[in-house]
Amino acid sequence: MLMAVVAAGCSNDTKQPTNHAPSIKTVLSAPFKFHKLIESSPGHYFDIVSWGRGGIDTGSFLILHSDSTNRKYTTTAGDLNGSIVDVYNTDMDVDGNPEILIQAKKKDTVNYNTIYAFEFNNGKANKLDFPKLSSGQHKGYRGGDNFYIRDGKFIREFPIYQGSGSSARQTGAKRQLEYSLIGNEISVKQLSKDSIDKKSAAPVIPATQPKKENSKKESSSKKSKKHHEAEKPKKKKKKHHRE
Repeated sequence: MLMAVVAAGCSNDTKQPTNHAPSIKTVLSAPFKFHKLIESSPGHYFDIVSWGRGGIDTGSFLILHSDSTNRKYTTTAGDLNGSIVDVYNTDMDVDGNPEILIQAKKKDTVNYNTIYAFEFNNGKANKLDFPKLSSGQHKGYRGGDNFYIRDGKFIREFPIYQGSGSSARQTGAKRQLEYSLIGNEISVKQLSKDSIDKKSAAPVIPATQPKKENSKKESSSKKSKKHHEAEKPKKKKKKHHRE
């Protein structure tokens, strides 16, 4: 009996606690699928969540705004086309009112993105229309977007493809767009200079070529001048006789 107790004590001594605790991944309970907390300013918190039972690419989003200073709590809801990838907080018009931008992506043959944009002012959410890509901006687009905040502006960057279908290949260039907020409208301008149609570029004429042509013209004109002078009859010198 005593030996059993000693053996048990030895076995317990050999099991030392580990210093490195395993990483814990937060698992949301159904029907919630995504959650991100953003503090736009002291006392102003935004909890962005997606929820919905059933399909992965369907559901709704909630923006829970907590104004702990004034003890005001508001909820903004909307339908999702895809699943939330990330949420961004910015102030593109620098008016002190935060903008919450939700990026959602649907899994299909090409990964297109949808941006849900809201500006919050005195606890009220103002929905903003995020502009779609124009025909020029969409040329060569096949997804792969990278969104980020730089100097308070919302930046979008994606690779450019040439061709269509399964034969489409990356050109190595990237298109970069910058979004700004003026009033209640989001404007966009292209920052990068790209060309996916290299064949349409005008050929560059070397600067030395015209000089060679001029020199040829000058030499030919000199030759013609000498030839013309050679064809002229020579004047005979008059002989003077002494008287």
